[in-house]
Amino acid sequence: MMKTAWRMECYEFLNLPPPEQENPTFNLILPGSHCTNCNTAIKPYHNIPILSFLLLRGRCAQCKMIISYRYPIVEFVTGLISVIIAMQFGFSTETLFALVLSWGLIVLSLIDFDHQLLPDSITIPLLWLGLLISLWGVFSDTQSCLIGAVAGYLSLWMVYQVFKLCTGKEGMGFGDFKLLAMLGAWLGWQMLPIIVLLSSLVGAVVGISMIVFLKRDRAIPIPFGPYLAGAGWLSLLWGEDIMKYYLNYVGLA
Repeated sequence: MMKTAWRMECYEFLNLPPPEQENPTFNLILPGSHCTNCNTAIKPYHNIPILSFLLLRGRCAQCKMIISYRYPIVEFVTGLISVIIAMQFGFSTETLFALVLSWGLIVLSLIDFDHQLLPDSITIPLLWLGLLISLWGVFSDTQSCLIGAVAGYLSLWMVYQVFKLCTGKEGMGFGDFKLLAMLGAWLGWQMLPIIVLLSSLVGAVVGISMIVFLKRDRAIPIPFGPYLAGAGWLSLLWGEDIMKYYLNYVGLA
C-alpha cells in the first residue's frame, strides 16, 4: 500500500499521468484476496486460517500453485499469541488492548523482516493509542507512559548518533526509535531497560550465529524491529517478573 502511494505521489510530483496498468485503489479491502500466480479470486471458504491451507493441501484451488507455508505459520503464531494473552489477562480491558498491540507488533515485525521498514502508518497510531489508554491506567500511568515515549525515542536516537559519529555508518533506522517510543508509551519507562536488554541480547546472538554458521555478509543489515517487538511483547506479559529475576540475579534486589 505504501509503495503504491509513493508511486502515485511521484507521478503527481512530476506532473506525469500514471500508467494505465496502475491500479489507484489498493488498500486492506480492495483488491480482494487472490492467488499471486493466476490472480483468481480466493473464495471465502478457501480463506479460513490454517484450515483452508490443510484442506487445499497447500495449493491454489485453481492453478495448483504451491502456497507459501508462511501463511499458516503466521496464522498459527497469531492465534497462539492471542490465546496466551487471553489466558494471561482473562476477560478484561487489558486483553482487548494487548491483542491490538500484539497484532500490530506481528505486522511490524514481518514488514521489517522483509523490507527493513517500520511504517509510520502503523507505529504512530499505536503510540498515540498507548498514550490514550494510559489515561485509564490500563498498563501503566500517564506520567510513566509519556516519559517512556520520549525516553524510548531519545535513547536509540543517541545510540544511533554516537555509532554514526564513531563509524560513519548508520547502525539502525529511525523506525526503530519510533517503535521503542511506542512500546514506552504502552508500558511506561520502567520497562524500557528490559526491552532494550532482551532485544539486544537476542539480536546479538542471532546476528553472530548467522555470520558464523550461515556465512552471512556482515555488510547486509539485520532488521532490529522484530527483536524490539518480541522483547516488548514479553515485557507486556511478564515484564515485572523478568525485571525482578534480573535484579535478583545481579544482586540489586
